[in-house]
Amino acid sequence: MATGRTHRPATRSRGIPEATVARLPLYLRALTALSERSVPTVSSEELAAAAGVNSAKLRKDFSYLGSYGTRGVGYDVEYLVYQISRELGLTQDWPVVIVGIGNLGAALANYGGFASRGFRVAALIDADPAMAGKPVAGIPVQHTDELEKIIDENGVSIGVIATPAGAAQQVCDRLVAAGVTSILNFAPTVLTVPDGVDVRKVDLSIELQILAFHEQRKAGEEAEAQAGAAAATAAQENNRKGPDGDVPAVMPA
Repeated sequence: MATGRTHRPATRSRGIPEATVARLPLYLRALTALSERSVPTVSSEELAAAAGVNSAKLRKDFSYLGSYGTRGVGYDVEYLVYQISRELGLTQDWPVVIVGIGNLGAALANYGGFASRGFRVAALIDADPAMAGKPVAGIPVQHTDELEKIIDENGVSIGVIATPAGAAQQVCDRLVAAGVTSILNFAPTVLTVPDGVDVRKVDLSIELQILAFHEQRKAGEEAEAQAGAAAATAAQENNRKGPDGDVPAVMPA
């Protein structure tokens, strides 16, 4: 039987801050792009720009990994790809189950980025009996009655929840009881989990609302700027006019 659920990330025991851990995937994505272009080395400034962080923060993050680069040369791209992948636990196989195979769940099942990062979709699970046996992304959907058995047989430690909000907590409870210790939640609800279980929430509606806030603020700033420009133009026009509102005649020389 697989033992994937017994592995815990090495980063915690090494004392790497959570903020640094959150940035490691950004560095890995940028480094992978460089590797695919056969770029051998990269400076901290170039890599920081590609990852969207400042170079001082990048150097501090890499110091936790024991990587300091070489003055005048920079960082070895392939070595950093390996080092960050190892730190994130991506050098081993991570079987994942996706629960809730609606439109979103099916899209996640078809996402090619899982396999390229060491995540193997071990099973697709749905509560609808009509879905049982139907292939999605080449994987037959299984009924939720089989959830515990699937987790046990595949040694699953990571579960993805893409169910409606009302079903998410019950699914979460079953996943945790079966031994899942990390959950990626796409359902629009907050999950309650015991200590030792990690939850990452992806809420697309919240992200859109945040973008709407910024769009509204930009529109307000633009309206204020336009109003200010109009007021300045009006003031200049008034200053050009005489007390009775007429433009003063030009005195002859």
